[in-house]
Amino acid sequence: MELEAFRTQVREFLEKEAPQSLRGLNDPKYAYWGGRKPEQPHPDATRYCELAAERGLTAITWPKEYGGGGLTPAHERVFQQELAKLGFPAPLTGFGLTMIGPTLLQFGTDEQKAEHLTKIVRGQIRWCQGYSEPNAGSDLASLQCSAVLEGDEYVLNGQKIWTSYGDKSDWMFVLVRTDPSAKKQQGITFLLIDMATPGVEVRPIRLISGASPFCETFFTDARAKANNVIAGVNNGWTVAKALLGHERTMIANVFGASGGARNAGDRRNVLADLAREYVGETDGKKLADPVLRDAITQLNMDSRCFLSTVARNADNIKAGHRPGPESSLFKVYGTELNQRREELMVKIRGEQGLGWEGPGYSALELEKTRDWLRSRGNTIEGGTSEVQLNIIAKRVLELPGD
Repeated sequence: MELEAFRTQVREFLEKEAPQSLRGLNDPKYAYWGGRKPEQPHPDATRYCELAAERGLTAITWPKEYGGGGLTPAHERVFQQELAKLGFPAPLTGFGLTMIGPTLLQFGTDEQKAEHLTKIVRGQIRWCQGYSEPNAGSDLASLQCSAVLEGDEYVLNGQKIWTSYGDKSDWMFVLVRTDPSAKKQQGITFLLIDMATPGVEVRPIRLISGASPFCETFFTDARAKANNVIAGVNNGWTVAKALLGHERTMIANVFGASGGARNAGDRRNVLADLAREYVGETDGKKLADPVLRDAITQLNMDSRCFLSTVARNADNIKAGHRPGPESSLFKVYGTELNQRREELMVKIRGEQGLGWEGPGYSALELEKTRDWLRSRGNTIEGGTSEVQLNIIAKRVLELPGD
C-alpha cells in the first residue's frame, strides 16, 4: 500500500472509528497491556485494541497470517506520526510485542508461531520474562532454575527474581537449566510456561518508589509441555542473547523518550513547559534561569539525536537485521538519559519535587517524585551499565581483553 493511502486510512480510523475518549491521552499511564484479566487504564482501552487489531495496526510489520499488518517500517512510522498528531496512545504495548514476539518470529516453529503470535497481536495474552535469579543477575549464565524431562513435560524447580509484572502476566518465557553437567552457557533451554500452572507462585517486590512492578517467581514441580521449548533443548543461550537485543533496544527507547517527546517528529518541549510553570519567564519569552535554560536545551538535543538513532536501528531490525551488540549502546545511553531527565525535573520543581505524601503537593508532583526514585533502577534492569560497557568494549570497539 502506498504510504499516503495508508496515512489516509489511519487518520480515518482514528478520527471516525477509534474511541474519541482516548484522544489527547498519548501518555504511558494509558498504555494497554492486554491479557486474560487486563487492567483498564481507560474504559475504552480494550475496545480500542480490538478495533486496531482487526486492521493489523497492533503489529504493523508482522506477517498477516499471524494478525499483523504485513507492511513495512515506513508504514509503522506513518502510524506513529498519526497517533502523535491526534494524541492517541498506542493501541497495545507489552513484552509480547517487543520481546517474545520478535523472538518467536526468528526461532519459533510454525506451530509455536500459530499458537502464540495471534494472541499477542490481539492483546489476549500478557507475557513476562524469567531470566534473573537471586544468584544469577549480571552473570546470567550461572542460573540454576532446573527443568527435568518427564514424558512429554518438563518439571521446573527454582526461583526467578525481578520478574517485571509477573503478578499481572499470563505466560512467561523462562531460561532453565536442562543439563547441569554441561558448561554453563551450553546447558540452558528457553521455555514457555503458562503462569496459571500449578506450582507457579508470584510475589510482588516493593520498591523504594512505593510501587511493586517487579516480582519474585517460584517454581515447585511446575510442569511445562516439552513442545514449548524454543529452538531446541540446550540451545537457550543463543535465543536468550537474541531476545536481550530486543529487550535492551526496547528499554532504551522507552526510557530515552519518557517524559519528553515520544518520537523524533514530536515537537513538544515538556521540560521547557514545566520550567515556565515553576521558574517563570523573563519578558514573556525566555526562561528566567539561564543555567536551567541551557540544561533543558542540551537534554532536548540529546533526546532528539538519540530517538533518531534508535528509529534508524528499528528500521534495520524490521528489514531483517537482528539486534546485535549495538543494542548495548542504546541501553546505556537511553537509561542514563532518562535519569538525567528525572533529575532535571526534580531540580525544576525545587521543593515541590521532593514531596512524598500529605498536603502541599499536587497528585502529579507526588507521582513524579516516585518516577524519580524509580529511575534509579534504569541502569540496572536489562543488564547493568557496567555489563553493557564491557559488551561495547569487546564486541563493538573490539578492544583487547587485557
